[in-house]
Amino acid sequence: MRPIRYARRGPSRRAGATVRRPLRGNSPHSQAPRPQRRTDTYAERSLPIASLPNLRDVGGLATADGRRIRTGLLYRSSALDQLSGADAVELGRLGIRTIYDFRTEAERAARPDRLQPGMRYVAADVVGGLAKHAPGDIMASMRNPTLAYEAFGNGKGTALFVAHYREFVSLDSARRAFGRVFSEVTDERYRPALIHCMGGKDRTGWAAASLLLLLGVPEDEVMADFLASNGYLKPMFQSFLDDFEARGGDPRLIADFLWVRPDYLEAALDEVRRSFGTIEGYFSDGLRLDEGRLQDLRAAFLDGI
Repeated sequence: MRPIRYARRGPSRRAGATVRRPLRGNSPHSQAPRPQRRTDTYAERSLPIASLPNLRDVGGLATADGRRIRTGLLYRSSALDQLSGADAVELGRLGIRTIYDFRTEAERAARPDRLQPGMRYVAADVVGGLAKHAPGDIMASMRNPTLAYEAFGNGKGTALFVAHYREFVSLDSARRAFGRVFSEVTDERYRPALIHCMGGKDRTGWAAASLLLLLGVPEDEVMADFLASNGYLKPMFQSFLDDFEARGGDPRLIADFLWVRPDYLEAALDEVRRSFGTIEGYFSDGLRLDEGRLQDLRAAFLDGI
């Protein structure tokens, strides 16, 4: 297959960037022609709940062959530790049956989810295999300008997150967590479901992006959806940057990796290509979903199957 240049919305790629192979494999779902598609606005899929600033429906986007990802089956958000009152009522109206929490044990203990009656809760620690620089440790360091500079100065922070995104693909704990989620959501008894981490942008961002790619959403649309977290989380992160500056730190030190960047998702996609070849290979060999389960995923989430 002749290599193609990776396409996405936003600024043109930096000079000398790597030419990337397409992630699609040889399944019939990846070979259909690409008709003209309507471009969705991502705000149409967000849900305005103040204590869940990155709450969105994973569905709603169009695939390369003109189908659409079903809505109302899988949601994504930040942590549910601030959920209460009217926000809890609004979330309850979605009828969510299962919450999948991608955070570490320490994160869950420090900020436990506030669940509604009847919600099934599953702890699916993605980065339990990390010896250091787990998400909770990173957040703690960013509250101390001196520690933050030592840990993240001179580009070390961005490099750390690039490495983390590769680990979302390569870590045994990550493959177990994502494999369990995508295996279970084929079963309507567990849906609608919600996946989340702390901000709903990194671990959750990769989970949503990988599913959309498997279902046939074009890579440029997946990238745009991934980057949309920056807009939804801006008020929360701006207050964090302001607090860091008030403590004597330079906000530019942490701004580059506080937000999601194209480099992060591209690192995970490159790791998929390196280790598994295609997104189908990642789901089948990495997440241990057999062909029957992959067909169940497509049947559950794609209109027209």
